[in-house]
Amino acid sequence: MMQTLIEKMSPSQAALVAERDNEGKDLYMKGIFIQGEKQNHNGRVYPLNEISKAVKTLQEKIEGGYSVLGEADHPDDLNINLDRVSHVIENIQMNGSDGIGKLKLLPTPMGNICTTLIESGVKLGVSSRGSGNVTESGKVSDFEIVTVDIVANPSAPEAYPDPIYEQLMNHGRKGNVLMDVARATEHDKKAQKYLKEEILRFINDLGYRR
Repeated sequence: MMQTLIEKMSPSQAALVAERDNEGKDLYMKGIFIQGEKQNHNGRVYPLNEISKAVKTLQEKIEGGYSVLGEADHPDDLNINLDRVSHVIENIQMNGSDGIGKLKLLPTPMGNICTTLIESGVKLGVSSRGSGNVTESGKVSDFEIVTVDIVANPSAPEAYPDPIYEQLMNHGRKGNVLMDVARATEHDKKAQKYLKEEILRFINDLGYRR
């Protein structure tokens, strides 16, 4: 039975570079979207032939007019949630054993949050979503990439007050998203100011008051 495979890459691993087009209108990010030939933090290894085949298939979809949408945060399944969409993948090619991609940030609510974080100096990573079979030794076969998501830089959850943290973790995707965003903006005052209103609204919904 095929497994859902989600592989998260830190900002340093993905080495994403943000740039605007010549007109300064659209914001793009490019870097390493997925790596092969090495054991990752999940203990899985993607052989070069599996990575190459999956990247080629995804690029063919893009060239064929298929919109490969990605989300902010990393869902646990392969469904694309339109209310979470932040970007569209425009290109992905192999470079050695790495899949190098380029994505465009969209003017959606989540896309705007990602844009604000990037412009405020926050480093973001990526998380590939796909399916495949995994042997006991961790070797992946029959691999297919569905999309690549944008993820925040992780940090220790113990830094958050216990009651708020527990409520966030028990509140599904919205709570997880706010946790990821809070982690990413921990040392960025501009981004914190931008997100303050939404976070306070969420806390008030839980029954907490300022």
